[in-house]
Amino acid sequence: MNKAELVASIAEKANMTKKDAENALNAFMESVQEALVKGEKVQLVGFGTFEVRDRKAREGRNPRNPDEVIHIPASKAPVFKAGKGLKDAVNK
Repeated sequence: MNKAELVASIAEKANMTKKDAENALNAFMESVQEALVKGEKVQLVGFGTFEVRDRKAREGRNPRNPDEVIHIPASKAPVFKAGKGLKDAVNK
């Protein structure tokens, strides 16, 4: 499902126009992004949790030249952890 299909699905289920559904989806995504940038967690009970995890610096291999060792710097990665309700729905 791409964004346009998701917007259409939201519009149908919430009985709203596609434009309003797209605005709501964009507002949701911006709100989650802003919270993660601040280092906050976004927890939707029954659905899941969006959070930022720190990745340590590490050594890796250059895929073009496997003999060459490269340094991969530390970074932050946004992650989503599915909640129990979502896991149960998917595994039915």
